Amino acid sequence: MAEVMGYFAESVPDFVRRRHGELKRRGLRNEQIFELLTAELAGRRFRPPELSARQIRRMIYG
Repeated sequence: MAEVMGYFAESVPDFVRRRHGELKRRGLRNEQIFELLTAELAGRRFRPPELSARQIRRMIYG
């Protein structure tokens, strides 16, 4: 239960950075990763506003 609660308590920038690292290690390219992140964020319980690829990139690389 704590793991599920931790997942939903994770901030959007933390989620984006964590998932980017996971997907990068699987060998995906940034274009593919940004598409997946957009879809995953849309599926979250409390969906954030839609993010552009540029906004996602800024969360990851600063």
